[in-house]
Amino acid sequence: MCYTVALTGGIGSGKSTVANAFARLGIDIIDADVIARRMVEPGQPALSAIAEKFGADILNTDGSLNRASLRQKIFSSAADKSWLDHLLHPLIHTETCRQLAEVRSLWCLWVVPLLVENHLQTQADRVLVVDVAPHIQLERVMARDNISREQAQNILAAQTTREVRLAVADDVIDNSGSPEAVIPLVAELHQRYIALAQATKQD
Repeated sequence: MCYTVALTGGIGSGKSTVANAFARLGIDIIDADVIARRMVEPGQPALSAIAEKFGADILNTDGSLNRASLRQKIFSSAADKSWLDHLLHPLIHTETCRQLAEVRSLWCLWVVPLLVENHLQTQADRVLVVDVAPHIQLERVMARDNISREQAQNILAAQTTREVRLAVADDVIDNSGSPEAVIPLVAELHQRYIALAQATKQD
């Protein structure tokens, strides 16, 4: 198992921006969101289960998942969110383990938006939190997903607080500025993680 850094942050914090910067440095990325999306592609058993649970209107005309409709359901019903979590989390875990076993870089980045909520922080060697102020999160999410402020606030409310996330962080990247601003921060952390990974191997 390679040295694993878990990357997390609230919605709209810019986790993908940071992950992409690490990827450009040759680091293998394991992204829980990407895995989750693959689990609900047409033809996958999980999508069939979701359609059976919520009805055919949860699907687009081409048979793909209507993400906006599903998002609305699970963020307005704790029971529906819990059902979906119990369906997807074991599938995501299995695929994550498979990808971890195939890592080729000296260390790898494990992107997990709900790391803290699902108590997964102990499964990584180090935790990196991408941090921005809540008002920036709201504006970014509303613009990106074309949703109302109320919908964006509901999504933020369903996640853990900024304070709780920062409390488990070994490293923090402030992503309040432009995407370019994180590049030197990422480069510095990359060198730190190389040193930590090499020290772990020597031990």
